[in-house]
Amino acid sequence: MQVSRVVVAGVTSGVGKTSVALGIMRGLRKRGLRVQPFKVGPDFIDPSYHSIITNRKSRNLDVWMMGKKGVLECFASACQDADVAVIEGVMGLYDGVSGKSDFASTAHVAKILDAPIVLVVDASKGARSIAAIILGFLHFDRKLRIGAIILNKVASERHAKYITDALGEAVKVPVIGVLYRNSKVQMQERHLGLVPALELRATKNQIISRTARYIAEYVNLDKVLTLCSSTPLPESHYSPQRPAKARIAVALDESFNFYYADNLVALKRSGAKLVFFSPVKDEELPDDVHGLMLGGGFPEVLADKLEKNRSIVRSIRRAVNEGIPVYAECGGLMYLTRSISKYRGESKARKMTGIIDADTIMTGRLTLNYTEAYCSGSIFGNTQLRGHEFHYSSIGNIAGDSRFAYSMKRGNGITGNHDGFIINDNGLAAYMHLHFANRKLSDRIVLSSVKFSRR
Repeated sequence: MQVSRVVVAGVTSGVGKTSVALGIMRGLRKRGLRVQPFKVGPDFIDPSYHSIITNRKSRNLDVWMMGKKGVLECFASACQDADVAVIEGVMGLYDGVSGKSDFASTAHVAKILDAPIVLVVDASKGARSIAAIILGFLHFDRKLRIGAIILNKVASERHAKYITDALGEAVKVPVIGVLYRNSKVQMQERHLGLVPALELRATKNQIISRTARYIAEYVNLDKVLTLCSSTPLPESHYSPQRPAKARIAVALDESFNFYYADNLVALKRSGAKLVFFSPVKDEELPDDVHGLMLGGGFPEVLADKLEKNRSIVRSIRRAVNEGIPVYAECGGLMYLTRSISKYRGESKARKMTGIIDADTIMTGRLTLNYTEAYCSGSIFGNTQLRGHEFHYSSIGNIAGDSRFAYSMKRGNGITGNHDGFIINDNGLAAYMHLHFANRKLSDRIVLSSVKFSRR
């Protein structure tokens, strides 16, 4: 496997990695290159922006959930017809599962892929001190190849000269971009980061494109291409797609759009025909479906519309009562509870499907963890699972006879000790997001759906 590649990393979160990555992707694509985007870590929103710019599905690379083998297989599969891969990092360059190592960090993924790094630095609150920060990053791990620097949020040409003069004394790595403050290229954010692309109207998508275009003009793309690595990577082998054996209804709209592209690919390879529908707009589930998948998202934002669409609620409840296999994550879990309340202080509780005998309460407190659990008695059988959780809600008023599939070894889950409500023995709804790099997960979902289709 041989493809040119580069990692866009940050000194910390919030330095502008996404904007810079989008700018590089756009600039390279305008040169006629087929650009394959990636995002390090557990993220659903940034990849949706990548896809707008590159017109290709962005993939996640997460060592915690996928393992080294999974990262390499995903990279090889996605890059089959690409000219160059641009990989956006997560948080700061060295931030991973713990402070003791770089495991699951951007640095870790860069090492696995033998990829050079463009380091993005927020220069808004320093001058000569910026050189000291960069020097620290260069020396912290000599095994990494930090090949270029981009200075972001620079106040003026004078400010830029202070920094470059300081860098010239101690840092030999070139500055390939100086990005000045510009309020016209700021992208819209919300409580879980950027707003998902599916929620954005055309005017907001124009802001994404304008941001990418602006940054592409101020980054030396020739030096980016010179920096790119194309050293061979280990060959990866992945299973061919099986013939479709079951139709699975997948919720996809403004409220439910947090899906790893690889998970949908994995379901197809396991023999699923995916049929998309909208709990916000559609009145019924698609015809002749044998499984139901409700991904994460922001059901609290459009809870009023979800509440009003009682027709789709009745359709979903009818299917669940008939025993259709269900898999729901985070936002999907919230939709399956009785109600969602307290979003932006709203006193009224919005009715949801009531399939799970519990209520969702928006708390304003962030739960953010990598997770690990032992799973038993559910659609996935008995197995160890790794995932992540990322939400601003809690589940309360839980019925005493509720059953859970996950015993938590790491993370909070629903109760602090457990996650994954068991639904009819062949379905579950959990806060934990999973990655189907473990092929057994998609296989089990499809197998359950096939069994349901034969009733």
